[in-house]
Amino acid sequence: MSDPLFDEDDEANTPLAEEEREQLIPSYITLRRELNEAEQANIADATRWLSSRRRDVLDQRFLEQLHKRMFGDVWRWAGTYRTSPRNIGIDAYRIPTELRQVIEDVRYWVEHETFAADEIAVRFSHRVVAIHPFPNGNGRFSRMIGDMLAIQLGRRRFTWGSANLFDADVTRKAYVAALKIADAHDIAPLLAFARS
Repeated sequence: MSDPLFDEDDEANTPLAEEEREQLIPSYITLRRELNEAEQANIADATRWLSSRRRDVLDQRFLEQLHKRMFGDVWRWAGTYRTSPRNIGIDAYRIPTELRQVIEDVRYWVEHETFAADEIAVRFSHRVVAIHPFPNGNGRFSRMIGDMLAIQLGRRRFTWGSANLFDADVTRKAYVAALKIADAHDIAPLLAFARS
């Protein structure tokens, strides 16, 4: 069974530009499995770092710092907005402005209780992943910040489909399907998936 490092046939993975691929830090990584393990270890470190701090997730600099904490041991570009186009997401030059707008929108929703707390956190996560601000790791990053906002709003963290621990591929496909429906302005399936 093949395990290529930069396999691009998975619709849920964002393809990296050649110059981004060259910024892989660990030289031992030659397989996708090794890359996934290194990134997961880095994310676990970031989670421990987060647990020792109280941060406002609705701060753009903090979001950049968090992405760097999540992926900075694996990728040199971690915490830096992408500069190349993607098969999803907005034009790269719009990223800083759109992120500021999302943060302002979410602050308004929180202040005016526009939606229930869970829905605010899921909408925040969805809007950020739709922007696709970083070269990679946007889904994992957006779910983490959704969890952080839920906690900040007095709710528990989301499960993001972890009820189905037996088939990660099915869970991932369900997440991507819920995102696509949310892109069409129906947040209900993504909200249900977040608590499943």
